[in-house]
Amino acid sequence: MPDILLVNSPVPPGYKVKKIFGLVTGVTSRTRGMGGQFLAGLQAIGGGEVSAYTTEIEKARFEAIERMREKALGLGANAVVSVDVETADLGTSIIVVTATGTAMILENPQ
Repeated sequence: MPDILLVNSPVPPGYKVKKIFGLVTGVTSRTRGMGGQFLAGLQAIGGGEVSAYTTEIEKARFEAIERMREKALGLGANAVVSVDVETADLGTSIIVVTATGTAMILENPQ
């Protein structure tokens, strides 16, 4: 798997921008099955973290970032800067995770 720099900041110090491709986005949606919803309901009774949902959010976050990364690589980029990951709840236990950043070719002078 080719290396690609993913950062949530602008261009890192010491790098030079060689080419900007523009925005790339990765999106995924996830839901818990009936069993997971039941388990989450039981956890909610006791309060605290609902690990049934935490696991799905982590999976969705990874998937959205990976899709964004693949789009950037497809353009020929070696970096995605200003990465932003957002989560939305559509109700009925559906979450949408979006990862967006600017794909570019960076040159590292080292």
